[in-house]
Amino acid sequence: MNTTHFNLAIVDDDQLVVELLKNFFQEKAKIHVGITAHNGFDFLEALQQTNTIPDLVLLDLRMDKMNGIDTMAVLEKEFPSIKVVVLSSHYKRSFMGFMLKSGANAFLPKGIAPDTLLEVLHEVHAKGHYFLPEQIDVIKEQLSSNTPKLTIGSEGLLSERELEVLKLICLQLTAKEIGERLFITQRTVEGHKNRILLKTGVKNTAGLVLYSVQHHLIDPKEYFLG
Repeated sequence: MNTTHFNLAIVDDDQLVVELLKNFFQEKAKIHVGITAHNGFDFLEALQQTNTIPDLVLLDLRMDKMNGIDTMAVLEKEFPSIKVVVLSSHYKRSFMGFMLKSGANAFLPKGIAPDTLLEVLHEVHAKGHYFLPEQIDVIKEQLSSNTPKLTIGSEGLLSERELEVLKLICLQLTAKEIGERLFITQRTVEGHKNRILLKTGVKNTAGLVLYSVQHHLIDPKEYFLG
């Protein structure tokens, strides 16, 4: 089991779900759950008061006061470093594209096994995204074959180095692994990634993968195995 440590928040309107997940993560995986809340409004208030911003948040969609979609919109502006894993009983794989556009780094059904959920959290923490196999099929189906190919060198688009970094991100390499492969520092990799996000208008790493396929920067067969 992955032993990487990170700070987690859990936001769900079901108090039992919150307590069960908190106990599971803290006792079995030794993951610190710093914030729990039952709606987006209370979660955002807690973020304003804490000195330790969580690395990830497990976020429900349908909640009173503020739902998950509205919460992600605020997180994007005020807490962009927090990676969002949406865990919902209203899961449908056809919602995947909308979830990516809304800022989710992963989208999961509430029926997922706890051990699998734990692995997903580690994957999102390390690489910035996670796709279920069924979601990959949906993304493939939704790709437009008429999307124009990105032209290197066009004003305002990506440099050759940024394209190198982007392709390695899509191959699920971490910033450290990309730095080692390109002989640059991890901090430099993060700088390139931030500029790529700015230039593409994409919200997170999961969105970068979709952007790269749509603009023919990577071969779907190479990235989406199977």
